[in-house]
Amino acid sequence: MILDTVSTIFSYPFLIRAVIVGVLVSLCASLLGVSLVLKRYSMIGDGLSHVGFGALAVAAALNAAPLSVAVPVCIICAVCLLGIKDSSKLAGDAAIAIVSSGALAIGIMVISMSSGMNTDVYNYMFGSILALSHTDAVLCVVISIVIATVYILFYNRIFSFTFDDVFARATGTRTGVYSIVLAVLTAVTVVIGIRMMGALLISSLIIFPATTSMRICRTYKRVIVMSAVISVICFVVGMILSFNAMAPVGASIVVVNMAVFFVAVIWSAIKNRRSRKNR
Repeated sequence: MILDTVSTIFSYPFLIRAVIVGVLVSLCASLLGVSLVLKRYSMIGDGLSHVGFGALAVAAALNAAPLSVAVPVCIICAVCLLGIKDSSKLAGDAAIAIVSSGALAIGIMVISMSSGMNTDVYNYMFGSILALSHTDAVLCVVISIVIATVYILFYNRIFSFTFDDVFARATGTRTGVYSIVLAVLTAVTVVIGIRMMGALLISSLIIFPATTSMRICRTYKRVIVMSAVISVICFVVGMILSFNAMAPVGASIVVVNMAVFFVAVIWSAIKNRRSRKNR
């Protein structure tokens, strides 16, 4: 049955586009998610998703290109949020909550005062990866490849920056620069992922694979690899579940990620209990 479903999915061009884009976006989100979770920046993804929704709503009202508005706005907010989080004047979680709720409120106001909840805005809020055009798919693929390439090139620097800012600065790493790099990559990933998962669910692609892999693996490199594998597998299984159950793609992917996370939690608890008994 699963093979029949897979063969059916790959018989439609729009589903092939959805799978390619989804795998690449899931891969990028999982790579960045490990650093964000370890740095306790994971909720920035949720805040940026609401900022992205607000920017996309404004773009729809102005009949402007969605990405041309959302990407710069999200990058600016990401850099500002990371800067605020590193300072002591305002708590990071409070800043994220302020930006998140404010951007969401602006988006809702703009929608209500313009054309109302049209199809484009609905897709950006709840996700519609199946509605990706060929042009959007190519753009998402190119951006995803660039994000993955930049992450791989700066892997060692991001690794040192993730674990110990003081040590990284002592070894000559410009932590401020790599903090901005991480913010930019996260912002762009969130914006292109909104079309797939929706503004309400995109943060799950960042948080779930990373936290799940940390329950299974102990080293940073293994966590990175496991996070990428889990993210891609959960996306594919979510697509199959969505196709068979006629359910929304974004919600299906999150449900699969959540199920895998709980399995990892149970497995980790059993493993720890056995190790304590053997001591």
